Amino acid sequence: MRLFGGSTAEAGIDAPAQAVSHPSAPIPVVGPGIGEAVRVSLGETGFATFPLMLGAAEFGWNVDLETSHGILDRYVEFGGNAIHTADGFSGGRSEHIIGEWLRSRGRRDRMTLSVRVGAHADNPGLGSVNLVRAVEGSLTRLGIERIDVLHLDASLDQTTNLEDTLATTEWLRDAGKISAIGAFRFTPERLVEARILASAGYPRIEVLDEPYNLIRRQSFEGDLRLVAAAQNLAVTPSHALEHGFLSGRHRSKALMSRGVRGEQLRGHLNRRGIRILRALDSVAGELEAPVAAVSIAWLLAQRTIVAPIVNAFAAQHVDELMQGAGIALSRAQLGELTRAGD
Repeated sequence: MRLFGGSTAEAGIDAPAQAVSHPSAPIPVVGPGIGEAVRVSLGETGFATFPLMLGAAEFGWNVDLETSHGILDRYVEFGGNAIHTADGFSGGRSEHIIGEWLRSRGRRDRMTLSVRVGAHADNPGLGSVNLVRAVEGSLTRLGIERIDVLHLDASLDQTTNLEDTLATTEWLRDAGKISAIGAFRFTPERLVEARILASAGYPRIEVLDEPYNLIRRQSFEGDLRLVAAAQNLAVTPSHALEHGFLSGRHRSKALMSRGVRGEQLRGHLNRRGIRILRALDSVAGELEAPVAAVSIAWLLAQRTIVAPIVNAFAAQHVDELMQGAGIALSRAQLGELTRAGD
């Protein structure tokens, strides 16, 4: 566990009798009231975020309103300040839930909100009309006046003229409806095109969301990472735990749920997936940390990664996830985990 003011050994983590014996002992990075001091720059957006974003993909789908609010409360209690959602999550219910929480807790000005648009059934694609409608709809459901980072989702639309899309985002920014622009499922070539347009005066893409984790590496490690680094993009990878597989909780095909999520998890229980889980178990045992936290720590150790996006199903899961920001993996541990997933 990475600590302020000293190493794990100096903090006496392995010697319980010393752990609370001295008032000047180093303080863990994460914990209630402590994580508020931990912030990293979100690229060149001007926003500073906790190095772990709370994803809201499950809100309104597998997680009800009360549980969702409990998860948000616990995340903030540990010092978190960044929420990521999409207009297509649960048909917009995710945004409604977050909006109610923001109003009831009075925390809008202290949170960084990222919203992904472009894949909602009512406003698909990145055409100008759909883009404006999507942003207006998200603002209404969230009950806010401005989206901090608008992620353009290209997963359903690789053909719309990018110049038109960026011109629309310029209008949205000038109108005070968005602050910064991010990209989701952009190819390296499309990111290069976007930067060329930015040099001509169009808004810059400053954040990149690409599914990436120990088991899903191929799409990001290569040209996409090279372009992200060259453009100084803040990478906030989604699916950080691969639908929960990298939390170590799903190890038996017989016990996995049915449906799409169960099929996704069962697909990873092969030789490579088991090898990754064993490596995670080994490192987690050495650090006395949860497997989920080690998975996140591996991501944070990767070049260009600023803040992984993680989803939680219960408030107690947040306690494990947030520890990932306080773990510093050794070179040997990083190598062991990386080789397991090669």
